[in-house]
Amino acid sequence: MKDAPNYKEALEEIETIVEEIENETVDVDVLSEKVKRAAYLIKHCREKLRKTDDEIKKVLEDFEKEEKEGAGDV
Repeated sequence: MKDAPNYKEALEEIETIVEEIENETVDVDVLSEKVKRAAYLIKHCREKLRKTDDEIKKVLEDFEKEEKEGAGDV
C-alpha cells in the first residue's frame, strides 16, 4: 500500500476508485486491490476525522474552562 495520504488526497482517491468501479473501467485483475485500497483509505479518513474531532473538543473544553476561570476576574 502507498503511504497514508492527507485527508483531501485520500478522499479524491476514494472518489476515483468509486468512479472507476461504477463505470466498470477497473480490470477484474485489479478490482480486489482497488477495493482493498478504498477500504484502507476510508479507515484512514475516519481515523483522521475522529482525531480532529477529539482535538476540537479538547480545545473547546480548554476554552470554556479558561472562560469560567476568567469570569471571576471581571
